[in-house]
Amino acid sequence: MQQEIRFATFNVCNLSQPGAKLYDNLPPLTPADYQAKVLWTAQQLDLLDADVVGLQEVFSLAAMRDVLSHSSRYREATLAGFDPAPDPHTGAARLLPQVALISRLPLAQPAAEYSAFPDGVALPAGSRDADRFARAPLHAQVLLPDQRIVDVVVVHLKSKRPDYSSGDDYADPLLYAQANLRSLIRRGTEAVALRALLSLLESRARRPRVVLGDFNDTADAVTTAIVMGSGAAGLPGEELSGRMFDCNQIQLGRDTLRHIGYTNIHEGHYMTIDHVLVSEEFNPASRYAVGEVLDVTYLNDHLLLHRPEASDHGQVLVRLRLFGARDHAAA
Repeated sequence: MQQEIRFATFNVCNLSQPGAKLYDNLPPLTPADYQAKVLWTAQQLDLLDADVVGLQEVFSLAAMRDVLSHSSRYREATLAGFDPAPDPHTGAARLLPQVALISRLPLAQPAAEYSAFPDGVALPAGSRDADRFARAPLHAQVLLPDQRIVDVVVVHLKSKRPDYSSGDDYADPLLYAQANLRSLIRRGTEAVALRALLSLLESRARRPRVVLGDFNDTADAVTTAIVMGSGAAGLPGEELSGRMFDCNQIQLGRDTLRHIGYTNIHEGHYMTIDHVLVSEEFNPASRYAVGEVLDVTYLNDHLLLHRPEASDHGQVLVRLRLFGARDHAAA
């Protein structure tokens, strides 16, 4: 039985069909640009060689299928995701960044997306799309080699880009501050909604969970801590229950002297804003552990090369080891 399982998160950075207009400040990809991006993305996927990959900023599933067709390791993999629904007013397809998932392991059932926030979570009154995620999380039930099901959730939380209101003067420092606050409130609310969603999944079935995503914030940020949760501190032996753990913090192979993990460079600052979180079932400190995090690798050399076809995010690769019968007997 395969005992090493590899999970990864990969923000592919505006993967779209050639000629598609995504943003006012971003020219569409030419056919040559598109071909270069498809080939680079396929090569990077092959380099990751993960069993399950969470993807962000997928504007076109057709483009993602093109990437897989140019890959040597994922041509037979399952691609799970949803293209945006047509605009209700015009009927035309809307170009919005989506999350998706690639799996070489079978899925127990078709993936589902969660556009709306769980009950009890909402942005302040008057906010745009106050009751829903800007990028709907994707939930897949992945079947491990030992027939155990793992709930995998792919996420992309709101960026730190200022959220200006229509007519705002971008040069006004007060309006700039308020726009940043709106971004923070949206990201924080999405974090609360994600925490509620993870709790809901746990209440339906107690089984391992993995979150793959671009959190647009560091592991020690308040928003990320909200997603991780606090556990059932009042119940003896259940202190880790419900919590999620940053793989970088609980990995067996962590070496602080050589740790160069970062996934984004912004204005000269090196940051890790892409994370893989796991539930207590992959934390050896838990009595319910069924595996452990061997190590975490960051693929980020391309960030220093500034290649136009490359992503502006590094990728995070996590190796997990599933415990066998002998491990359980020793425990």
